[in-house]
Amino acid sequence: MRNFSEPTLREARRIIHDAQRIAVLTGSGMSSESGVPTFRDAQTGLWEKYSPEQLATRDAMANQPALVWSWMLHQARVMRSVTPHEGHTTLGRWQKHLIDTGGSLDIITQNIDDLHERADAEVLAHLHGTTFTFRCFECNAPSDYELEDATEEQLEARPELDQLVLEDPPNCRDCHGGYIRPDIVMFGEFLPQRAMDDALEAVRVADVALVVGTSNIVQPAASLPIVASAAGAKVIEINPSETPLSQDADVYINGTARTILPELYSQ
Repeated sequence: MRNFSEPTLREARRIIHDAQRIAVLTGSGMSSESGVPTFRDAQTGLWEKYSPEQLATRDAMANQPALVWSWMLHQARVMRSVTPHEGHTTLGRWQKHLIDTGGSLDIITQNIDDLHERADAEVLAHLHGTTFTFRCFECNAPSDYELEDATEEQLEARPELDQLVLEDPPNCRDCHGGYIRPDIVMFGEFLPQRAMDDALEAVRVADVALVVGTSNIVQPAASLPIVASAAGAKVIEINPSETPLSQDADVYINGTARTILPELYSQ
């Protein structure tokens, strides 16, 4: 096992030093350091009573629209209540620096929050959508619904104790029969084709692929580092635990985004 050490950090810096095109792939581990619960951890918080695999599906929303909508609103309110950490803000500064010097830093994320954007970074591809834009469950028409600021009572509600106040989802203004839903990829749905195409193009032309806080087991996102490597990019993984990618990455750094990203980029 390759533990984080100064030599691995120096090797990563050496690889990054002359890179002009960097693709950054982020997963739930990046958001968890801001306080967003991850459903792959122990069954606590948002997922203690309600599993995403059970509620974040089309069948669940069709059969229990008020429960699914209320659960998703609670999830969105929790995400909106936290703040970006140093890893997020580092990517924002790094991206701006590369753009100013004729390069690029393309962020490809599996996260459905807006923490990258709130850290002044642009996201090329939201592979799993975003919980802060909405569309119709039936006709897919975009909705102008906006999430209101959460009250303290709403944020303190604990789903596992049935403290959620159930709300019916709004109806679509276009077809009038469908429910509004967050513009996320539910379990069993396909990833948005445009986002996947943009992600593939970014990793194919990248000099370096940074893989940060992702389990590297969810397909097709897990294939992106492999595509990057096959196209000639160096792959650097940052994760506190080894993943299926770790042994094949050019550099594996045993650490977290909040700690390692500021160490990799210094201007």
